[in-house]
Amino acid sequence: MKRKTSLLCALLLAIVSIGAFVFVFPAGQSTMPEKQLAQDAAQTQPTEQPESVEQETEPITEPVDDTAPLGTHPMDGIIEQMTLEQKVAQMFWVRCPDTGAVELIEQYSPAGYVLFARDFEDKTRDAVAQTVQSYQDAADIPLLIGTDEEGGTVVRASRFKTLRSWPFESPQEVYAQGGMEGIEADTAEKDRFLLEMGINVNLAPVADVSTNANDFMYARTFGKNAADTSDYVGVVVRTMKQDGMGSVLKHFPGYGSNGDTHTALVTDTRPAPTFRESDFLPFQAGIRQGADAVLVSHNIIEAFDANHPASLSPTMHRILREELGFDGVIVTDDLSMEAITQTAGSGDAAVQAVQAGNDLLLSSDFVTQYQAVLDAVNAGTIDEDTINSAVRRVLQWKSDLGLLEDAT
Repeated sequence: MKRKTSLLCALLLAIVSIGAFVFVFPAGQSTMPEKQLAQDAAQTQPTEQPESVEQETEPITEPVDDTAPLGTHPMDGIIEQMTLEQKVAQMFWVRCPDTGAVELIEQYSPAGYVLFARDFEDKTRDAVAQTVQSYQDAADIPLLIGTDEEGGTVVRASRFKTLRSWPFESPQEVYAQGGMEGIEADTAEKDRFLLEMGINVNLAPVADVSTNANDFMYARTFGKNAADTSDYVGVVVRTMKQDGMGSVLKHFPGYGSNGDTHTALVTDTRPAPTFRESDFLPFQAGIRQGADAVLVSHNIIEAFDANHPASLSPTMHRILREELGFDGVIVTDDLSMEAITQTAGSGDAAVQAVQAGNDLLLSSDFVTQYQAVLDAVNAGTIDEDTINSAVRRVLQWKSDLGLLEDAT
């Protein structure tokens, strides 16, 4: 395929560009030695206070300007070889379809697939790995293959005994049994488990702060205050990064005690200082440790933008970029959730998501939403430079995970 050949050549040029870029701007080296993970970490007693990760933060290098003209970014060698259609498709992280998954990749070339329980049921690890590899083989640009393996109530893969003898436990359970060493060991085991099947992104950790067992999000959180949750998030992200597993902090700007946006529109009425003094802190901890992506919730945050869900709010994205200093990939929660469909049509929601500043759109209605964004660019409603900036970040994430190197 001529298109695939040209893209692979562009990928090779991009790798050379990255090498030159790293030579000129070398990343700082961490002064922390690697910890020896105890095999019996899950059996150790919890410490009285979670260990701090503040002193283990790696130096932050100067970010690349994602808004600069084409030709100035390490990923531009690839982007310049892509059609508009391919670039728009690279902004979609698609729920893996029941049928025709390979054909969809060949036709559209999306950024990747997110796997759910149905994609793992009644399969062995080898079978999952073979299926995922068939997706990668069909792709012009290697795919982000993600799933939600948080532990506890959200375990897309380990819930099945054909894949693991028992599901991963919740962060609260793991910490109660083994403290932060247990969290570190558990994270590393999840990474090995997923990577073995070709999954390169775990949509974790949950960075929401919740201490009330009655909260909708409580069971999925660390269950402690902002400071302790920050320590937890830092340990998880650092371990995932060491293992080569993509990480996604969720659900920005913090879920609080709010209800389920899968089934209803939710408005958060808490004041702005609550977010800045509590909810933002675990996200900041994850960002300092090099989190790859941040997933934005569909909650309406009244204190910042009373008119839009956070995922569609330019204000919330500006806060994430400017106040929290995040320069990685911003991801929407699934745009087919009721909190969105109650306020916007499927295609319109996707257009608003791009305009708000998202780089990746989680989509269960890909074809409709892809076409809406493509039409908006062609009509001038969305500037192509906006698309280029988003695709730069997506491709940079793939490069950081070693996916583009594999393609060459």
